Amino acid sequence: MSPSVYAIATMDTKGEELDYVRQCLKAAGAQVTTVDVGTATAPTHQPDVDRDTVFGSPWKVSAASDRGEAVSAMSLALTKFLVREQELGKVAGAIGIGGSGGTSLIAAALRALPIGLPKLIVSTVASGNTAPYVSCSDITLMYSVVDVAGLNVVSRRVLGNAAHAMAGMVAHTPRDVDSKPAIGMTMFGVTTPCVTRVRESLTALGYDGLVFHATGSGGQAMEKLVASGMIGGVLDITTTEVADEVVGGVFAAGPSRFEAILERRIPYVMSLGACDMVNFGARETVPDKFSQRLFYQHNAQVTLMRTTPDENRAIARWIANKINRATSTVKLLIPDKGVSMLDAVGQPFYDPTADAALFDELEAAVKQDSLRQIIRLPHHINDPEFADQLVQIYLQLSSRN
Repeated sequence: MSPSVYAIATMDTKGEELDYVRQCLKAAGAQVTTVDVGTATAPTHQPDVDRDTVFGSPWKVSAASDRGEAVSAMSLALTKFLVREQELGKVAGAIGIGGSGGTSLIAAALRALPIGLPKLIVSTVASGNTAPYVSCSDITLMYSVVDVAGLNVVSRRVLGNAAHAMAGMVAHTPRDVDSKPAIGMTMFGVTTPCVTRVRESLTALGYDGLVFHATGSGGQAMEKLVASGMIGGVLDITTTEVADEVVGGVFAAGPSRFEAILERRIPYVMSLGACDMVNFGARETVPDKFSQRLFYQHNAQVTLMRTTPDENRAIARWIANKINRATSTVKLLIPDKGVSMLDAVGQPFYDPTADAALFDELEAAVKQDSLRQIIRLPHHINDPEFADQLVQIYLQLSSRN
């Protein structure tokens, strides 16, 4: 049986609407599997996959007593169900419909599916703050305009458009006829010369360099692609997201940063780009406890704060804790003369004492052996020689795989 579009909704309240989506998908030539994730009453239309099957046992959570608990339980079950179905090759794409609760339930599951697999949700919340639903995934959100509450002149058009968009995505999956080995790289404005030279060097050697802006979501997106198998190696040059995670900036990538890369055991070269700074929004948004610190106004919306020796030691221990879990080779290159454009002689964040705290603590905390190695180089991170060393060491690692 060929893969199918999984059409998902709480069919106790959206059964009629999902059945219309099913009809449109079939009319467009797509195979469809309807999935009920309702948490209250019986579905109004018979699904192909009922809620008991999704849940893995008879559904017992009472939505009436605690709707939040019921939605969370069903969302977790749907995530496991869809991932399992996708791994079995059954899922060509996934489309969901819902209000705020249904969108939250379905979006969490769709985020767990690989990047590139078609994913679409028709939602009442698609015109607001969509970050909690989409995060760093490639979910397409379509605003329902009217509530998903019955079929009418507007909802038929919107749901029909969504169904045909999904049918088109699964019928016309792009084929990469010129596939190159993909490498993820992290960059900030203050590490651009380094990353640009690395990318250009590797591109000339036949690699496909994917650059991610290290703004929290950038690191998460890169690791999502690593987990999906779309990136086969990483040059994590700009690890500034750790500084924000440790100190409390706005560009943190979360406590699991680095883990997906280490788990995939792919060629991995790291550095400390922009670990001299913590990122905040406009100057007035910086927490009062930092009022006496050294700042640099990058622009009207971004304020940078220089890290202290104590903060740098904490950053080093955070990074070391992750590296020490590695079960494959990881190389960390330290640029002794500075980690960003602002951390150079004559620049506002130049502070050799603070840098030394970061570098020395890393050397003390990382359990160096045949897998984990720290290499200190007498260069600034944006020196051409440092970029060339990053490339050379990455090529050495990749040749072993």
